[in-house]
This record gives sequence, C-alpha cells and structure tokens, in this order.
Amino acid sequence: MEPKPNRTVEPAARVAANGSGHGDPNEPDAPGDAAESGAATAEMSFEDAIRRLGHIVEQLERGDLPLEASLRLFEEGVALARVSQRRLDRAERRIEELLGVDSDGTPLTRPFEAKIDGG
Repeated sequence: MEPKPNRTVEPAARVAANGSGHGDPNEPDAPGDAAESGAATAEMSFEDAIRRLGHIVEQLERGDLPLEASLRLFEEGVALARVSQRRLDRAERRIEELLGVDSDGTPLTRPFEAKIDGG
C-alpha cells in the first residue's frame, strides 16, 4: 500500500478565494458560499474531485468535527460524488458509442461533442 502524502487538500472555492492550497490541517475544510462551492466543484477535474472526496471521508471518519462543520463537509462530498458520477456516466456512454456495431459488424458512429466541464 502506498503511503499517503501528508497535506490538506483545499476546496477549489477556498483556493480560488485566497490563492493558496495550504490551510490549517487541524481545521475542517469548509466551502465558502454554497453557489461558489458548487461552481468550483463542477470545474474540478474528475481526479481532483475524487481526491477531495477521499479527504472529506477521512475528516468525517475521524469524528472530531463539530456538527455544522461535518454537515458542510458532507454536503460538499455529496456534490462531489454527484458531479463525479455524472462524469463517469458520460464516459461510459462515450465508450458504448465508440464500441457500438450494427448487425453487419460495421462500427456505428455518430458525432458527439466532447465537453471538458462538469455539467
């Protein structure tokens, strides 16, 4: 098993707001405004969203956060999970389209628009 780096992953909203990615590791990460956080979540790469979600799970599993901080983290985690699942679903559809064949064995193709955003 690979050792985990000892660093705090900041929510994208806070990083964008203060320009740093290094908060106090003893403080729970909490998004700012909910709309701002949702937009930042949608702009995160899939890999960053999964990494952040893992960090949230670790914080919540420790069980040492106040209720409100836990709820904020839980809400952020749910948003990250939903965005990530939508991206996985979209990738699966693209793969199905690429691997599709008709009854003669001819590959089925149709144009699709590749989107980089989280929407």
